[in-house]
Amino acid sequence: MAVLANIRLFRIRGGVHPDDHKRLSARQAIENLPMPTLLHIPLQQHIGAPAEPLVRRGQVVRKGQLLARSQGMISAPVHAPTSGRIMGIGGYPAHHSSDLLVRTITLKPDGYDEWDDDCESVADPFTLSPEEIAQRVAEAGIVGMGGATFPSAVKLSLHKRYKLHTLVINGAECEPYLTCDDRLMRERSQDIRDGVLLIARALGVRQILFTIENNKPEAQLAMKTVADGFPELQIIGLPTRYPMGSEKHLVQTLTGKETPARGLTADIGVVVHNVATAAAVNDALRHGRPLISRVVTVSGGAIRQPRNVHALIGTPLDDLIKFCGGFFDQPARLISGGPMMGQPLPSLRVPVVKGSNGLLALNEEEAQSREQMPCIRCASCVKACPCGLLPLSMAAHIRAGSLESSVELGLLDCIACGSCSYVCPSHIPLVQYFNYAKGELAARQRAQHKQGETKRLAEARTARMEAIKKAKREAMARRKKEMAEKKAREAAVREGSASTTSSGSDETKTAEEAQA
Repeated sequence: MAVLANIRLFRIRGGVHPDDHKRLSARQAIENLPMPTLLHIPLQQHIGAPAEPLVRRGQVVRKGQLLARSQGMISAPVHAPTSGRIMGIGGYPAHHSSDLLVRTITLKPDGYDEWDDDCESVADPFTLSPEEIAQRVAEAGIVGMGGATFPSAVKLSLHKRYKLHTLVINGAECEPYLTCDDRLMRERSQDIRDGVLLIARALGVRQILFTIENNKPEAQLAMKTVADGFPELQIIGLPTRYPMGSEKHLVQTLTGKETPARGLTADIGVVVHNVATAAAVNDALRHGRPLISRVVTVSGGAIRQPRNVHALIGTPLDDLIKFCGGFFDQPARLISGGPMMGQPLPSLRVPVVKGSNGLLALNEEEAQSREQMPCIRCASCVKACPCGLLPLSMAAHIRAGSLESSVELGLLDCIACGSCSYVCPSHIPLVQYFNYAKGELAARQRAQHKQGETKRLAEARTARMEAIKKAKREAMARRKKEMAEKKAREAAVREGSASTTSSGSDETKTAEEAQA
């Protein structure tokens, strides 16, 4: 058994202990998924602006080639998962419960899987400067692979704005069923270690806390073995408790410090990265490989052969299900991610994206679809909330249509972990209420911003038109004045000419009279 670092852990409020169901998929090694017939690669796989396509229909591309570049600071590029031909760029169902169409590149593999010549490796990535590390991570399109999908290069540049001292690696993987990070730590421990050390170099920190829940002893042992000889890297065992993997609560457990409301952990000198992200950083810097694939946990009571599969980005989820033997029977619910914070899936047509850490097919017993009953005000949700909020009161205000009151009670501090819904004896979908309220408030804010922007543009147009009219009036006044001055000059010239003529006539007449 690994001897883990002996540091004091601080107790956090709330949390629950659901059955983790990890044994379904954790026992088998990661398997490579066969090459799919078509790959559907969305341009929006990350938080921020969607990528801008650089390819056209019919174009032949190679593995790792840049397909779409990032737009702006908060964005990430997209690369070809394999070599083949671009079949088109258009709308395709999003990897989201809405099933809305998003702009997507469809690629038909040619079967050769040939790498692009621009994918260059670095013999010793530890010779790179922090800026070069961040730049290469940005060019590789790496995002947070724990599900948040925030562009990783932005996090690597936080040392420019914050005084950082600690890097925390999140290997908790507290969501039930999910074991992709567990298997990665067991099978690619050295790659993860090197990726972690490169991230620390980019951030300029000397302390690294690598956290793993105690229900993953094999992963703890694997990481402890490769960490020996690196005193700055400490492997820490965490109590098995949901939502221990929440970034802010993980930092509070380790440091005892609470992240400011709606702030960043960088405000208290800490940056958190996921273990899969660390592996991707190592692949990008040491081998020159952009983020074009990931490990996905396929599990649930309706799956015949639950396992972890290594799949190319853009692979239809239906291919993953077929590779795992299909369904025992029709699943009661399909979920992307874990059962607590994952998103329902409308169909299996949607593709694997960079944030796809799990695909769950739950049967009727696991889905636990129960009739909602009135709130009995038992306060179980209050006890379970890790953020110290009042879920029952917030839900009551939301049901009454008073969204602003729910904000005053802390709605925006809710991390949507689902602990309140899990313990509610009345089966009230509390977290769904909160997600609805956040979405509605965001929509209202966007509408208000749009209205304000429309008003500003209208006022600017009015001011511009008034300025144009004023300029025209002034120009017309100047022309009138110039015309008047011109007429006055012409009149003066005429009068002068007439006077000269008259004077000449008088002189001629006088001369004639004198001669007479």
